[in-house]
Amino acid sequence: DTMDTFMCSSWYQYRYLSPDYSEAPFDPREGSYWLPVDQYTGGIEHATMHLIYTRFFTMAMREMGLVDFDEPMLALYNQGMVLGEDGEKMSKSRGNVIAPDRLVQQYGADTVRTYLMFFAKWDQGGPWNYDGIKGPQRLLYDIWEMAMHDYRPKSVDNDKDRGLLRKTHQVIRKVTEDMENFSFNTAVAAIMELRNAIVESHREENVSLKSWNESIDSLLLLMAPIAPHLSEELWERRGYSYSIHEQSWPTWDPELAKEETVTLIVQVNGKVRDRIDVPADSDDELLRETALASDKIKSWLNGKKPRKVIVVRGKLVNIVV
Repeated sequence: DTMDTFMCSSWYQYRYLSPDYSEAPFDPREGSYWLPVDQYTGGIEHATMHLIYTRFFTMAMREMGLVDFDEPMLALYNQGMVLGEDGEKMSKSRGNVIAPDRLVQQYGADTVRTYLMFFAKWDQGGPWNYDGIKGPQRLLYDIWEMAMHDYRPKSVDNDKDRGLLRKTHQVIRKVTEDMENFSFNTAVAAIMELRNAIVESHREENVSLKSWNESIDSLLLLMAPIAPHLSEELWERRGYSYSIHEQSWPTWDPELAKEETVTLIVQVNGKVRDRIDVPADSDDELLRETALASDKIKSWLNGKKPRKVIVVRGKLVNIVV
């Protein structure tokens, strides 16, 4: 007998847990351990059919005593769609189909993967752009060059050394948060920032070998789920015995990730009149004094005494006259 495909797809996640179990639709011990599904990712077109049916099956199985929960999935995330260059849904009739196999042959699988994660918000998608793939391609070239470079510092600038570590830990934090929120495009953008910092250190040769290696290894670990083949190859070439995909995800040090300075916006009567870099841990009084001591602000005040000075720590000072 042949049954409708929705008959199978409505409860396959249950049967897959114990495909050889013959006493019931699925082994209840496996179901109790693994289910319900923590995260479901699928196209929005499933909302009016598949998701309705799988919810019905789950509720029916709850009534039958097969499961002890009502909903099959705890969270749902709908991904966007890669459109043709014309901004329309790809179809043979429109002649706007982009063949993945040809792209992989031309650019490599990792470059295509990186671009797909970078080119648009994951839940929105957008039109394919051949020019846009050049950025991710350049990123992978740079990562290869930096990871393979036999780095030897000419001298160590302590500020630059700490700056590279700070950027590394900031990017680890950013990519971790973005991955958890499906913000893959901003995760790749953050990795590009780390690449830029490493390239600068490579050019100036002014950070310690220890900091260089920590930054390179962290970069490869962050890239592992995005560009798995390149990351695996470079991890091995850097002398590590086990697969990069068996390593722990990198962690960040909150103290190292802190900015040492922030840009303070100074306003006069609500209009921006100056921007000043100040220590990140400055208290309200120091921020107030710094703003009032600015030559630009003095010229705008023109000798007038402020009626009020509003301080928003770490962000702005608004002087009311």
